[in-house]
Amino acid sequence: MSSHNLTSLAGRRRGPGLDVAVVGGGMGGAAAVLALARLGLKCCLIDRAVPEPWSVDDEVDLRVVGLAPSSVALLDELGVWPAIRAGRTGIYRKMHVWDAATGASIDFDAASRGEAELGRIVENRLVQSALWQALDAAGVRRLCPARVTGVEQREDRINLRLAEPVDESGDLLSARLVVAADGSDSPLREMAGIDVRRRDYGQIAVVAHVRTERPHADTAWQRFLGTGPVALLPLADGRSSLVWSLPVDEARRVLALPDDAFMQELGVATDFRLGRILDTTERAGFPLRLQLAQSYVAGRMVLLGDAAHTVHPLAGQGVNLGLRDVVELRNCLQQGLQAGLAVDTPEVLARYGRRRQSANTLDALSFDGLARIYGWQSLPAQMLRGLGIRLVDRLGPLKRRLLDHASG
Repeated sequence: MSSHNLTSLAGRRRGPGLDVAVVGGGMGGAAAVLALARLGLKCCLIDRAVPEPWSVDDEVDLRVVGLAPSSVALLDELGVWPAIRAGRTGIYRKMHVWDAATGASIDFDAASRGEAELGRIVENRLVQSALWQALDAAGVRRLCPARVTGVEQREDRINLRLAEPVDESGDLLSARLVVAADGSDSPLREMAGIDVRRRDYGQIAVVAHVRTERPHADTAWQRFLGTGPVALLPLADGRSSLVWSLPVDEARRVLALPDDAFMQELGVATDFRLGRILDTTERAGFPLRLQLAQSYVAGRMVLLGDAAHTVHPLAGQGVNLGLRDVVELRNCLQQGLQAGLAVDTPEVLARYGRRRQSANTLDALSFDGLARIYGWQSLPAQMLRGLGIRLVDRLGPLKRRLLDHASG
């Protein structure tokens, strides 16, 4: 079906008012509202604040994401990838992962898939800014700053109560479908009564950008220590972005170190693989936890991104999983529209929830299991782990399957 016919069909199905209200304007929420608006749906984005615009003159944001090819493809479809690519993006063509206890390692190379790269390291703010800049042209209504204080499921609509009146109609916003993309502590998820399964890792991810003695060689470097993984990810300016997972008390100690002592300890932790650490930015820490929503659908509300799942950062897949949620939601709604179904048809929403909850749960538990395996401390367990790593590295088909899955 052509995009014109799909737009006309969406218009016939929606009637008056909003089709979709997306709550949360981070990367997942902004991508979702843009993708759904491109289907011809009447969409609104609600967020507590308008994000600061990204500028090439700004210091590189400490929060970066490793965008898999599937995420790059989505952003390209949405028309925002050229602006992101023209900003600051670090390319990683290879990945080297090694175990501190056994020395066993695995290497991944884009060339083994016939590709030029494995992915891009991009600042969160750059991706979000590019998405927001595309909203007006897509006809997305923006309510910012605005805060949802209540949700009411009706027979034919879902109402959102806002903290302040939005226009002459007051503080009530009505839509056929609400997408909760309001983060891991999602107020909408709580209002919908959706339970979550949580596990606190008792760790903090220490992040910074560092300059190293040797170039990063367009490679993502990750070493597994007994305390957790430490990763150096290639930035566009030649530096590396650090993500160092540590037990809470140890992370607080590392965060408080003078720069010289911090750089020395980081060099030891990375086995000086890139030589000495020569310079560092300020550091920040983020607590780590596993969190899985027990349902992705509640009436006319669906969960997306961190509101639905929060995973361990060791595989760098958190944002990619959220963007895959966006693709699945768009595809399910598009197929429904083509079949003459409204966006709030229960079967359509159930299909999205079933597919993404199954895929995300499998991925999240796989990452969790990997973190547990690398935490084994006994000598026999370490020897078994080392043997397994070496075996995987030698099995080309298995390595390619793992890489294909990570690429989306």
